[in-house]
Amino acid sequence: MTLYQVQTAWEAYPKGLEEEATESTLEDEEEASDPEVTKHSDPAPRNPILQRLSGSRNSSSGSSTPASSSSTSLSPSTAATTPADSSTFVPIRLHPRRTSQRSSTITESPLFVTWNTVSPRDPTNKSLRGCIGTFESLPLSSGLSSYALTSALSDHRFPPISLSELSTLDVSVTLLTDFETAKNAMDWELGAHGLRISFYAKNKRYGACYLPDVAVEQGWDKEETVVSLMRKAGWGGRREKWAEVGELKVTRFQGMAESVEWEEYKNWREWVKKGAEKK
Repeated sequence: MTLYQVQTAWEAYPKGLEEEATESTLEDEEEASDPEVTKHSDPAPRNPILQRLSGSRNSSSGSSTPASSSSTSLSPSTAATTPADSSTFVPIRLHPRRTSQRSSTITESPLFVTWNTVSPRDPTNKSLRGCIGTFESLPLSSGLSSYALTSALSDHRFPPISLSELSTLDVSVTLLTDFETAKNAMDWELGAHGLRISFYAKNKRYGACYLPDVAVEQGWDKEETVVSLMRKAGWGGRREKWAEVGELKVTRFQGMAESVEWEEYKNWREWVKKGAEKK
């Protein structure tokens, strides 16, 4: 399938919503005819994205970031949602990976592809399985497939992903946007910006990057994030000396992300196949 065909099919894919709406209508009609029914709660949406949003809104904490993940290469900007009764609701900052920020108008972009292993006992518990991307703007029609394979098979930190692992994985694509030169190492916002740094130490050049939601998921403050990123680059100096390295340059950026787990992908492929057979 071409990228356009994939985008079109994914947008048309019901994700359980149409069937859910039908079930809800039938339940409403049944309850309306039952005088003993005085309260009706909408069934939990089966779309994984809506489930996560619903779970966030019903959280007893009122406001929080999403559940932590052990992955160190995740994605980006934030959003707030407000239910009908907002008097006791504190908006929650959400990673776009958990909402949906597709845009059919984007044809090329810098991008990262991240693979995670999902815990069978706790879907919110994920561990990084591969993540590689580029800051060069690539056509999505070729860049997505290329880096999906590169991050799955050529991340030197991990062995290549095997066919038997697919059912335990999810994959996320992050399109990088809004690159800006930061005034200093602290000139960025947690949860909204990713970082790309470069610096010199002992006549050696270092560089590394984090996607925008890494710091939030790891529970780091800004200084901890910068020091961790310098460690990722290979710097071995004393933590309190991090600001003394030479020519520390920080570029901040934002991003849009989309993710899918194996089960949802498999259901979508079956839906596409059935549609093709009917034609």
